[in-house]
Amino acid sequence: MVKLRLTRLGRKRVPFYRIAAMEALSRRDGKAVAYLGTYNPLAEDGKQVVLKEEEILRFLSNGAQPTETVKSILTKAGLWDKFQETKKK
Repeated sequence: MVKLRLTRLGRKRVPFYRIAAMEALSRRDGKAVAYLGTYNPLAEDGKQVVLKEEEILRFLSNGAQPTETVKSILTKAGLWDKFQETKKK
């Protein structure tokens, strides 16, 4: 099963994350199928989330499951609602 989850980058106490599509049983920072965006929890300029919307919607429609953290990021960006609308059609 493919999961959308975060992989950690950055140095100690300065986290930076990539949103990645990965196999469920792979390691946290292992090989990803695709990188779909970035998340910077320490950003002050408001650009803390960058997403590739079309690719994320494609993975979700093909059955990828997001983790709780990624789902909350997608909800705040409005992508989760777009996915739910396409699922109803």
